[in-house]
Amino acid sequence: MSETTNLNSPWKSAPKPQNVPTGTGAENGMGVEFTGKRGALFWLALKTGFFTILTLGFYRFWMKTRLRRWYWSAMRPGGHPMEYLGDPIEKLLGFFIAVVILTFYIGIVNLLLMFVSFSVFNSSVIGYVLSFAGVIPLWFYARYRARRYVLARTRWRGVRFGLEKGAWGYALRAMWYWFVTIVTLGILWPRMTFLLEKYKTDRTFFGSARLLQTGNWPMLYRATWPFVISLVLLAGTAVWTLWWDPVLADVSDASLIFPMVEDVFKGGSLEAAWLRPERLLLYPVALSGLLFGAIYYRWVSKRIMANHKLGPGVQFASALSGIRVTFIYVLGNFIAYLSLVLGLLALMLLAIVMFGGGAFLMPEGYLGADVLGNLPRWLSLGLLAVLYLTFFLMWGVLYNTFVTFPLMRHMARTTSLPAIAGLPLISQRARDEFAEAEGFAEALDLGAAI
Repeated sequence: MSETTNLNSPWKSAPKPQNVPTGTGAENGMGVEFTGKRGALFWLALKTGFFTILTLGFYRFWMKTRLRRWYWSAMRPGGHPMEYLGDPIEKLLGFFIAVVILTFYIGIVNLLLMFVSFSVFNSSVIGYVLSFAGVIPLWFYARYRARRYVLARTRWRGVRFGLEKGAWGYALRAMWYWFVTIVTLGILWPRMTFLLEKYKTDRTFFGSARLLQTGNWPMLYRATWPFVISLVLLAGTAVWTLWWDPVLADVSDASLIFPMVEDVFKGGSLEAAWLRPERLLLYPVALSGLLFGAIYYRWVSKRIMANHKLGPGVQFASALSGIRVTFIYVLGNFIAYLSLVLGLLALMLLAIVMFGGGAFLMPEGYLGADVLGNLPRWLSLGLLAVLYLTFFLMWGVLYNTFVTFPLMRHMARTTSLPAIAGLPLISQRARDEFAEAEGFAEALDLGAAI
């Protein structure tokens, strides 16, 4: 099936997509430019992150707002920059409102659930399970509300985006689709992906124009092939090395497993029992393939669905590369988390030196060990706390610089609007008001991403 928009749709006035050069305008279409520079983002993320630490987290609402404004203004469909008009005060107040509501839920509802669990079942397990299950719909509700808020505070060429109310409808559908997906062992995952995206897209507006998600969910199966191949490889490796031709010669006899393990603890060895242990290398290969397949599916499915989105006289097209996105994810996260892990290891060594364990690491008086060990306890704790926050600050800065930035740039440069005949007919829409903004997403830790 071609990744072009299905013309048998309510918007028959939209012409068939054409090849539009990325980042440039075209006579019958419009490309998207990305003008942001990595260095400018690095210093903005570093500065706003420093203020966030300095204010014990309160500045994070201003930090997110400034970063979004930077990213939005860097994306320029047809040369016109996007605008983000979110208000940090609005986010802060929304967070407090959400915390109050969630505190009531966690404090009162969970107390009732635990009381019923002990009274009826004489166990706390049922209460914990019901408590966790009760948070799941709030999680989906918060995701939809966060998307609605971001769209309501986004403009292009002076026209606002918007998303209709429907957070509880989205939450109930998400829970049902997840249940069906789990029951079918993941076979219907593309169905869940498509139907949830269709629910959101069909309620999305650009000014007076409603968007529409066309196509069908079986078209997403083409994005699953890396994951399926890796899963088959993992299952085949398990059957080969554990049952058909075991790596351990006697592993097929369950009665011999425990004596073999006992021999190892007594100083024995299993070297004589290994049969071609190099076959075990297939496990990390298969697991790496599963990771690649998961990332590939997430983004290629977005590309396929983007090529089936349209409005009255407007169409979208995407040439996003799943391999390119996977490379960005892997390399960017490696750089960000490597800096965090190395920083925390250095922090642990410094703490050992400060609190009396330096003799195991360096000779007395070496590299200032005496000075570090003789610092007042309050000063040592303060220094460690500052370094701890600094390492997490650098992790956030590097994540923005090497993951979020290249992803946003790649998505922008591979997106185009092949049909734009309906744009002049679109009028402004009213501003959506939000009492809690992204508060629930922030309180449930869903609002950290740009």
